[in-house]
Amino acid sequence: MCHARRVTSEPVHPVDPTGTDLAALAKVVARQRAEMERLRDLAASSAVVERAKGVLMAVTGCAPEAAHEQLVQRAADGNRTLLEQCWLTLGALPPREQPTGTQPSPAVRPAGSWQVAPTGTVDLAKILGHIGRDLVRVGTPHELAHCLLNHLAPETDADAVMLYERLPEGGLELIGHAGVEATLAAQWRYVPPMTGVGALEALRSGEPRWLEDPVGDRDRYLLIGDSNERWPTRAWLPMPAGDTAYVTLGVLRRRGGTFRPRERELLRAVARLCAGRLRAFNSTQERTGDGVARAVQAVFDALPGAAILLTPLRSASGAVEDYRIEAATSQAVDIFGRTGREMVGRQVLESYPSVAGEPLWHGYLEALETGVPFESEPFVYPDVVGEVHVTATYSVRAAPLGAGLLVTWLRHDAAELQEQRLADVQRLGNLGWANWNLVTREAAWSEQTYAVLGRTPAQPPLALERLPDLALPEDAGPLTHAIAELVRRARPFDVPFRIDTTEGVRHLRLVAEAVTAPDGTTVEVHGFVQDLTRQRSAELALVESERAILLQRGILQAERALAARLQQALLPLPSKPVRLAGLRVEVAYLPAQSGIHVGGDWFSAIELPDEDALFVVGDVGGHGIDAVATMAQLRFTAKGMVTTGSSLTGALARLNYLLLHSRDTQTTATMVIARYDPRRRVLSWAQAGHLPPLLVRNGEVRCLDRPGGMLLGASLAPVFEAAELRLEPGDRLLLYTDGLVERPGESLDAGLGRLADAVRAHDCGASGSLEALLATMLADEGRDDVCVLDIRLPLEDVTNGEDVPGAED
Repeated sequence: MCHARRVTSEPVHPVDPTGTDLAALAKVVARQRAEMERLRDLAASSAVVERAKGVLMAVTGCAPEAAHEQLVQRAADGNRTLLEQCWLTLGALPPREQPTGTQPSPAVRPAGSWQVAPTGTVDLAKILGHIGRDLVRVGTPHELAHCLLNHLAPETDADAVMLYERLPEGGLELIGHAGVEATLAAQWRYVPPMTGVGALEALRSGEPRWLEDPVGDRDRYLLIGDSNERWPTRAWLPMPAGDTAYVTLGVLRRRGGTFRPRERELLRAVARLCAGRLRAFNSTQERTGDGVARAVQAVFDALPGAAILLTPLRSASGAVEDYRIEAATSQAVDIFGRTGREMVGRQVLESYPSVAGEPLWHGYLEALETGVPFESEPFVYPDVVGEVHVTATYSVRAAPLGAGLLVTWLRHDAAELQEQRLADVQRLGNLGWANWNLVTREAAWSEQTYAVLGRTPAQPPLALERLPDLALPEDAGPLTHAIAELVRRARPFDVPFRIDTTEGVRHLRLVAEAVTAPDGTTVEVHGFVQDLTRQRSAELALVESERAILLQRGILQAERALAARLQQALLPLPSKPVRLAGLRVEVAYLPAQSGIHVGGDWFSAIELPDEDALFVVGDVGGHGIDAVATMAQLRFTAKGMVTTGSSLTGALARLNYLLLHSRDTQTTATMVIARYDPRRRVLSWAQAGHLPPLLVRNGEVRCLDRPGGMLLGASLAPVFEAAELRLEPGDRLLLYTDGLVERPGESLDAGLGRLADAVRAHDCGASGSLEALLATMLADEGRDDVCVLDIRLPLEDVTNGEDVPGAED
């Protein structure tokens, strides 16, 4: 369990655990403490070895592997253990109080130590010695950054320290920082692999990058922070680790100017010294650096409030013995004063030993086992604030997150909570309250009021009568009148007005009411001002969008009306069935049920000069004026070519050429064209990508086999073939466009089958009703245009029928 302050749990409803539970918990705590002591000893030994390696690297400039080999060789030569040799090596550092320029006597210098030159080198060694001694107590990169800032600030005027680690994908991750606010650190937590990043270039080249020219650096580098005005000079130094470097040290200064030679030498030595120390806690970094913990910690760094991420530590039997803190917000504090990232890697019983046996402990276990979040009852914690003993009430919530627990807690303080809620309401509603005392002439505004009115908190609140000075001239009059009526007659108002700011015109709303004395005199005014710019902009955009939609709809409706009139003029429909060359022909054309565009479906049924009959059904791609124009062009051209002697396939080839070359934008069309010889009762027909005609004969319904042919306008060299069908008395032939059979989500074969079933259901042959057929097929809404030619050969002698010129004028 984690608290926002150093507190001891004191539940409102205490639970008396049994003696058995206390004994078991005591054993757990004792075992954990023993394990912690062992780990501390191991960490201390590892820290001594790494520190000794870092000293050798700093003084001699060797690599980490070479430094380790020197320590091993010196230990073997002196018949000592490696740990003993490391302590001797660290003991060879100049003492803290040793005067500058003096050296230990050769008689007392330990075996295996090195010669230290006088003057500046000795001074540098003293500084490194002080840093090396403090590194023993460093356990995380974050602590390392604070340690370095403490030592480098007086020596190099450093104001901030940042530690970046190279990621496998080539970018950088901020693993430690000091002197940098949490928000900025969260924004620069991850740096992608790009050029112009000083820290990344230092790692790539293996050489430091000294950014000492504020003007030039702004053009060459991507600078951390708002600009280089915060830190005019910066240094990025790689920390060597063998042949390459994976961590870079950043030193940022608010002072301008270059780094002096002594400062550069010190920073290079510090980078070498810390390279070994970083490896001493790499295991901790790897443990807490998994994807979930990293992601949660990155979020925690930018979040207010107190929260931690816990991972359960289980025994061999699987029972939870403790929890490890994997991530923590900056406001989380344990009983030892560690905060935020300093708590990462610690265990709960180490940070909060009093939680053992408490209801919170059992609540954590229940949340882990059931997966249901646990919410505690409010409990009281004593605290010390400024040497004053106070109590506060908290409640804790633990929610499962992966294999761990996300624990948050809230302090219940009525006044603070109410104030925070009011601030949240003002921020979310983009409004602020204001109060004017007309007797004392005092005014008070909330922080959000300043932001809404475009003023800074350093400026005094405006008097009530001066508020119209902020408004645009055309809005100042109504606002002045409303304020005057409020002061004289206590009449409340709700007035919109606009102000001009550096960000543009703002649309505001001022609501105010009066507080009056017993005699009715207004003595105080309170109200609120709200920024409605976004809402007003949305309203204006909506009005403009509606206006544009209405305009576009009017244009499209006018286009539809024009296209419809053109279609009616170019494609007249007969009012009743007609006879052509001994055939009874009925025509149906139904426009689309949805949309405002007129389609390009069309037909032609005429008697030719040689007493043959021509039947055509076509469908032009698209809608509107262009489709109608193309339809008219194809219709009249097809009739003209067949009338003048062109074959059916020849007419299709010429129509294809016409579509390919007569318009700027390519248009396609489908068509079925047929010629009937009444003397032989033979129907010759060809098609261009169109649906096959449907034949009804002697109660059987089938689609004719289509001869070869592709849609018009799709190829420069199409091939069209023709077929013949001999009609028998009582035959019925349907030529139609795809709107008759197509349905959304249905295959074309299914649509053709549905058409055949509908024809069978409404009688067959010459007695079938076209109107009934269309009613069955077109019951659904949302269909396309439909054009149908219903051609029938009567049972009676065809020569007895009276032929008429055609089905069209």
